[in-house]
Amino acid sequence: MKHIILTLLVTCATSMATDAHQKDALSGAWKLQQGDIIQTAVFVDGYVSHSTFDLKNKKFISTRGGTYKTDGKTLTVTWQYDTDKAASNAPADTWVGQSSTFDVTPGSTLSTNMSGAQATWERIDKNEGPMAGVWRITGRKEGDDMGQMPLRDRRTLKILSGTRFQWVAINIKTGEFSGTGGGTYTFENGKYTENIEFFSRDNERVGASLSFDGKIENGAWHHSGLSSTGNPIYEIWNKLEK
Repeated sequence: MKHIILTLLVTCATSMATDAHQKDALSGAWKLQQGDIIQTAVFVDGYVSHSTFDLKNKKFISTRGGTYKTDGKTLTVTWQYDTDKAASNAPADTWVGQSSTFDVTPGSTLSTNMSGAQATWERIDKNEGPMAGVWRITGRKEGDDMGQMPLRDRRTLKILSGTRFQWVAINIKTGEFSGTGGGTYTFENGKYTENIEFFSRDNERVGASLSFDGKIENGAWHHSGLSSTGNPIYEIWNKLEK
């Protein structure tokens, strides 16, 4: 009897793990390179960010993202930001909060038409590590005080896979886009280091590395050091509420 119960428990656990994997088959970072043009897509915690850039020539091209759902065959993205739409002054109500659906066939590679044409993307990572997630800034030290930053339509997010980072400054109601930067990161021995591969505000930042002190305490990410402009910062980030 005990053997039968144990077998049922193992079977149930295996089934649940398989279902979770199937539901999360897109989870992680993916890359498509065509000549010098690189596209990356990060899927984490129900959020996706799709960016296009030319690393060799230090050129940012575009980024777009929002929440997503997938059944393993189709991907539906509800847009919160899109630099092409923002640059064209398209009315926010024609695209912000609107959805697009793409074909997806995930596996060791990802076949999808997300780039505008059917293509095969290579997997970069599977969101391994404690930093993977969508983080929002919740506090910033000003003098001796830690100022609180409540969640508003206008927000700054950091979208991290297991190896890639991207920050976006957006307004999810108006579609206003204030800037982005991204690339690879490491988090080791209390040091968080970003290696910049694209930066919308200043292409000359590409190739630079920025190191910060970092730690996770009670689910909050404490982030301190010098900003890209050389000013001291101390920020607290928390996972974006679902």
